[in-house]
This record gives sequence, structure tokens and C-alpha cells, in this order.
Amino acid sequence: MPIKIPADLPARSALEGENIFVMTEDRADTQDIRPLEIAIVNLMPTKIATETQLLRLLGNTPLQVNITLLRTAEHVSKHTSQNHLERFYKTFAEIRHCRFDGMIVTGAPVERLPFENVDYWQELLDIMNYASRRVYSTLYLCWAAQAALYHFYRLPKRDLPAKISGVFTHSVLCPECRLFRGFDDEFASPHSRHTEIFTEDARRVPELRILAQSNKAGLAVLESADHAQVFMTGHLEYDRGTLDAEYRRDLEKNLNPAVPENYYPGDNPAALPRMTWRAHAHLFYSNWLNYYVYQETPFGFTSQA
Repeated sequence: MPIKIPADLPARSALEGENIFVMTEDRADTQDIRPLEIAIVNLMPTKIATETQLLRLLGNTPLQVNITLLRTAEHVSKHTSQNHLERFYKTFAEIRHCRFDGMIVTGAPVERLPFENVDYWQELLDIMNYASRRVYSTLYLCWAAQAALYHFYRLPKRDLPAKISGVFTHSVLCPECRLFRGFDDEFASPHSRHTEIFTEDARRVPELRILAQSNKAGLAVLESADHAQVFMTGHLEYDRGTLDAEYRRDLEKNLNPAVPENYYPGDNPAALPRMTWRAHAHLFYSNWLNYYVYQETPFGFTSQA
């Protein structure tokens, strides 16, 4: 699925170097088709890296996808230039009257804060409420998954005794779910977080279905009964080196981080990390786009008032 992005978005050169099919706005405008409209609410501080990771996964299936990058207006980014944000991002106020076929809301490094203490919490509430009305399917990642489960279902996040960091094996609990079509019985996925949602809490909510979990990392994927909301607590979108960069960042801050589990050969941080989740990551995002967005969204959904 070629993704339509601005010609000068930094992710373009990286994706083209990986043989990912991207399409500039000028070329896309010459095609007489109805593309999927996908919004990405990027809450991560490393916005350019996260853009590239998600666009890589959205750009490998057969239809055209229009990408709209969103940021919160209430938060001042310390790691991404204002020029990049103003050039490539919109705020919620600019799109609140639009509709989208799909939306992805990323994680954020604020999980140790109570939700209400996050400086853009009210804006995120507005976005999540908007998504429940004007987006056909929304995929919430990591902290955003915890935030949405708290907001919509009152599920609390719980502090972990130590940060969970590494690549963990997950069991597919509902192989009939279309999100896992083509999956093996087990799949690997990175996790990097200090908090979790307890399985027993989620099981008490009849509107939720647990789709995958890990013996070590806990809940991995849940969905709402109507498939309109998908919650992923891990990071299938991560690059090979993302956990490595986080580990070295925490070392520099003298946080005494544990070596990410099941990641470096021989648990040696000097070795090139193993990437064992790439195929399932592409398959998951392709399944979400195909079965939860493209196959289900009414043709005129995004043009409705």
C-alpha cells in the first residue's frame, strides 16, 4: 500500500532506501482512487524516528494511504524542531471536523505520572472522544493503550516492580481474530515500560476481548467488542536499535538499567541486537489496515459531515 507523504518528510529517504513504496503528494493527486485516510497522533519525543517506524509498516500493502500527522498543541517538544512540527504536523483543532478511516495513537514517556498530571491530558481526552465518534478503527500503542483503557473502561495502570524491557514471546489467544490471520501460535514483540494493565482487571470488562498475552510481559493485545478500538501494550513498530538506544540513554542518565531481555546475543550489549519481530509486525499492521479499516469502512465514511 503506497503511503502518501510530503516529498521532503525525512522518513521518505529512509523508507525508499529500504525499498518501501512511498508516493509523493504530487503523484498521488493524479490517481483517481479513494485512498484510506489514516491519522497518526505522535506523542513520542523522537517524532521523526517514530514516523519512520510506523510509515514503514503502513507502506507495504496494495492501496493508497493518506497520512495525517498530528501533535498535541499543549506540549512543547524538546526533541523535535518547531520547523518540522509546523511543516508536517497538524493539531487536533485543525482536523476536529474531519473523519478518518483509521487512527494510530503512539505511546509517550510519561507513564509514571498519573494520567491527569500529563500536561496534554485534556487534549488527549478530546482526541480519544473524537476518535470514538469520527474514526472507524483506532489503534492505541503502549502508554496510549493504557490511557484509553483508563478513560473508556476505567482500568487502572499498575506500577511494575522494575521496568520491563526486552523482546518477549506472546501467545495468540484468539487465532480466529482477523488481526492475527497468518500468525504463528506465538510471536515476539518488544516491550519498554514501567507500568501494566492487570489481566484480571481486563477480564472483568465484558466489552473487551484479550487477544494475545505474554507470560513475562503480560497483556499484549486487546480489542473492543465492535473492533473499533485495538490496544497494544508493546512495540511491534520498534526498529532493531530502538531498545538499544533507550538502554544507552538510561545508562547515560545513571539510571542503572537492566540489559533488555532476549535482545542482544549472549546478553552482550556490545553485540548487534537480534530482530525477531519484523515479519509479525508487518503482518499485524497489514491485517489491521485490511480487515479493520479497508474491508469495513463504508466508502463515503470520510466525506460524511
